[in-house]
Amino acid sequence: QVQLVESGGGLVEAGGSLRLSCAASGNIFSINAMSWYRQAPGKQRELVASISSGGSTYYEDSVKGRFTISRDNSKNTVYLQMNSLKPEDTAVYYCHGNLRSTASFGFYNYWGQGTQVTVSS
Repeated sequence: QVQLVESGGGLVEAGGSLRLSCAASGNIFSINAMSWYRQAPGKQRELVASISSGGSTYYEDSVKGRFTISRDNSKNTVYLQMNSLKPEDTAVYYCHGNLRSTASFGFYNYWGQGTQVTVSS
């Protein structure tokens, strides 16, 4: 069984920083892309940043230059360093991984439980 567990959310003032972590555990055979999504109250879940198995990255326009996604393949962990945070970054942040377990022959999508990030003005 595969699990994605996030940590690192919390309350921070505008202009501050937070670092989110997401560790994949269980019977993992291989991990493809890993991503961070967020969902603010009353809004749809949106892709914030993504990183491929080879290290290529994607960022949503509003976070470019402020957020950095990285991964440690030896730890099956993805990180999101968030700097210069704004009140509009307030949301529940979800980790997403496209990975293959030892019990399957294909890649499937997995989600973490989410971690709250609140930025006060």
